[in-house]
Amino acid sequence: MYDFNQKPDLNITPLVDIMLVLLAILMVTAPVIEFEEPINLPKGSKSQQVQNFTKIDILVTKDRTILVNKKRLEFSNFSDSFLLMNNSKDRNTPVHIRAEKTLMYDDIVFILKSVKEAGFYKVALVTDG
Repeated sequence: MYDFNQKPDLNITPLVDIMLVLLAILMVTAPVIEFEEPINLPKGSKSQQVQNFTKIDILVTKDRTILVNKKRLEFSNFSDSFLLMNNSKDRNTPVHIRAEKTLMYDDIVFILKSVKEAGFYKVALVTDG
């Protein structure tokens, strides 16, 4: 006969095993999945010429010398010098920063922060392809 006072046992070991296998499969496949949204881009006009715009080139050498459009600036007072030099320029002017890869990360972040604080928001870090 069945004893009604006895509590039944739940064996959840197979459930945990299956969930761990599914989790492992998800962790392996998730980084590989790429989502592409198909979009239709408009055709450009061939009669319109590309505008020749000016840009600001910043080059940082491995000895922390900064060249802004081939004008030498000191690293210690770069923020003020850059602001004074480009005060009259349009803030939509693109800024391209090239730096030696052996430089400290903080040095490049300082230059990037100084350019953004000067009001230039079209800033790009140029790397080798």
